[in-house]
Amino acid sequence: MNIIKKIYFLYYDGFKNMKLGKSLWLIILIKLVVMFGIVKWMFFPNHLKTNFDTDLQRGNYVLEQLTQTKEN
Repeated sequence: MNIIKKIYFLYYDGFKNMKLGKSLWLIILIKLVVMFGIVKWMFFPNHLKTNFDTDLQRGNYVLEQLTQTKEN
């Protein structure tokens, strides 16, 4: 348990004494929110929710897509 405290305080002191690092972490968090929130919403619409009404229809469609054989 003592090693966990040491690791915690290592990171705690490191982040507490940061000046430039805090703003860089803020930029990283903003980029993650944009990438996973806004971009996902814009470029990856919910195909199953818009094209099928019930869970059974969605499940059947997914099953068909997963078990299709390629014909070449």
